[in-house]
Amino acid sequence: MHIHIFECKLPCLPEDPVDTAENNALLRTAHGDLPNFEEITGEKCHAGVGKLALDLETGVWEIEEKIRDKPKSVSFDTVLKPLDALDAQLNFGWSTAKVLYIARQDKLPQKTYLGLHERARKARVQKFQSLPIYKACKVISEQEAPSLDSNKRRVLQKFLLESRLNGMDLSPTKADQFLSIINKLDQKKQQYRQKVQVSTSRFAYEITDPNIVQHFPPHLLERMSPSGSDTTRGPWHVTLKSDVYEGFMAHCSKRALRWNTWQAYNMRATRFIDPQLDNSVNIEEIRASRNDLARILGYSNFATMSMETKMAGSVENVLSLITSLMAKAVPKQAEEIASLTAFAKERDFSEDALQAYDVPYYSRLQRQHLYGEGEKLRQFFPLDHVLTALLQLSAELFAVQFEELAPGPELKAWHPSVRLFNVLEEDGAPIASFYFDPYRRPGEKLEPTSGSGWFASLRSRSTLSDRPVAALVFNFPPPGSDAQHDSDETLLTVSDVVTLFSKFGEALQHMLTTVPYGEVSGLTNIEWDAMALTQHFMANWVFVPEVLSSLGRHYDTGAPLPPDVIADIISSHNHMAAHNLSKHLYLANLDLLLHTTKDFWKSIMTGLWPQFLPYELDKKDYHPCSFTASMCDVWAAAYYSHTWARVMAADCTKSFIDDERSHWRSTGLRFRSTFLSLGGGEAPAEVFRKFRGRDPSPDALIELYGIGGAK
Repeated sequence: MHIHIFECKLPCLPEDPVDTAENNALLRTAHGDLPNFEEITGEKCHAGVGKLALDLETGVWEIEEKIRDKPKSVSFDTVLKPLDALDAQLNFGWSTAKVLYIARQDKLPQKTYLGLHERARKARVQKFQSLPIYKACKVISEQEAPSLDSNKRRVLQKFLLESRLNGMDLSPTKADQFLSIINKLDQKKQQYRQKVQVSTSRFAYEITDPNIVQHFPPHLLERMSPSGSDTTRGPWHVTLKSDVYEGFMAHCSKRALRWNTWQAYNMRATRFIDPQLDNSVNIEEIRASRNDLARILGYSNFATMSMETKMAGSVENVLSLITSLMAKAVPKQAEEIASLTAFAKERDFSEDALQAYDVPYYSRLQRQHLYGEGEKLRQFFPLDHVLTALLQLSAELFAVQFEELAPGPELKAWHPSVRLFNVLEEDGAPIASFYFDPYRRPGEKLEPTSGSGWFASLRSRSTLSDRPVAALVFNFPPPGSDAQHDSDETLLTVSDVVTLFSKFGEALQHMLTTVPYGEVSGLTNIEWDAMALTQHFMANWVFVPEVLSSLGRHYDTGAPLPPDVIADIISSHNHMAAHNLSKHLYLANLDLLLHTTKDFWKSIMTGLWPQFLPYELDKKDYHPCSFTASMCDVWAAAYYSHTWARVMAADCTKSFIDDERSHWRSTGLRFRSTFLSLGGGEAPAEVFRKFRGRDPSPDALIELYGIGGAK
């Protein structure tokens, strides 16, 4: 759900009124050119996005005037089509700035980008807060809807829904109340976030004993070491930042240190740390404000309102999926924990039962014991070979071909190591292009919150352009940086390979769309719980034995992955799968109940926990106080979306692997003509039925995860 308030109805003055396409390279992207990143600076981004935002606001105002002056001329082609073109111009420039922010923070730092991001966001949402445009859309719905094609109807439905969720149906009195609730909610969410950030930053301690970190991987030691220090000599700093915390919990052999760090993490923003940072009241205030917001718009609660923009359609459908998966995952989880406990007791574990802070450590040890050390597999995954295999698989499945442009100054990319590919039909007709920026550059690139890469749109298909452009930006180690292997190539971990496939899945849906309107093409306008389907779909291919065999080639000898190693990689990927799924189902259910019931948050937590998880809930574990995804990010009443998308992706994957490889092309063409082509131009439930012939089933996910039933 998208709810925004545009405070200034009149167009704001441009940041630099004299900027034109002639003197600002960013503005040339609005005319369809590939960006000349050599000429684009932070200042050009600020001025260019400001001008494009003003152009959009002015254009919206002009369309409003035409609607008032000539109400009988209202139609899709006179209102919504020109709005799509206006939005596309801003999107070209804004997207270029975003890529520069991700890949070259030395040129476009965070503070500058966030300012222009907010400027562009406010300009884009104006059309959903326009009463003349909303009324025009109602007229179009009454007069034209039956004759509109599916893409146009989807654009129209988007405008009607977004306008309604922005309060366009409210009376003036209720509109004032709506705005007041929005402002209060924004304040409470910001307070919640700040308390989590402060309490996260307060915790840190120093390790000087090298014996404690002797089995830590190099990348973790690097993150724990002060800038410029020797990562092998220390000191090493333990913090609650996710990229340190998760690795530390998985590698620290000292139980007391694990417990201390885990407890601090789960006590963030609670009275146990500092009463001034306690988020308990904030949780209840945010829940109340969200429900007030929903009720003023005519919904029974916030979760019900949220389902307006979800494929699931209702809270009951989500709970049904959670219950179905839970019936398989929780019994299997009991087996996994019993096996892990026995394994731990064969080592140094002397307690009666494993606790939450023990599981990551012993899980890693057991996985290595059963399936080998994952880092050693890097020698089988040189980047160039993996990328070639990925493109070959995509060509096989989707009937496309890829052409790399020769390196040279004419590319005008943001760094000399960036590569540019064209995507073509098999007959050579151009479809799209993508930039590929593979290597880590500390101090330049934005660190992703998870994984090691980013997908970003540079140009969407729209009324102004039928050639989408994407950017794939990763943080893989540069060639020759691997001290463990004498190689001048970049060697990837299995996790890196998964990230590459996942981000390429996003890019495929962006690039292969055939929808001609930017408001609903590619990934735009896809319901939240279906948005990640193509990511997970492509990532699933990494663990299909035939594909994994083609991906793995020794960087030196060219030897393929042995069959037993392929089996171990797949088993390692599914290790503790039921436990991991149960944790996610718990958080998804917690998020829904926080937004459907009036029970105190702690009562909800203590009631749900034993239904999903096998270890006791610590009396100081108040994790909802730092549950930012639900409380102050975009996943409120939508945390389940990650699993919903995985269910759909697994079902799609199964439609391929249940057949002979000779049939993959025909199934792939069907996937391309549905999910990759239609994108946000058709409801995902209908798209899925067109591809699979039925609604999604969770059985495929259970099978791919190797969960099945308890023994």
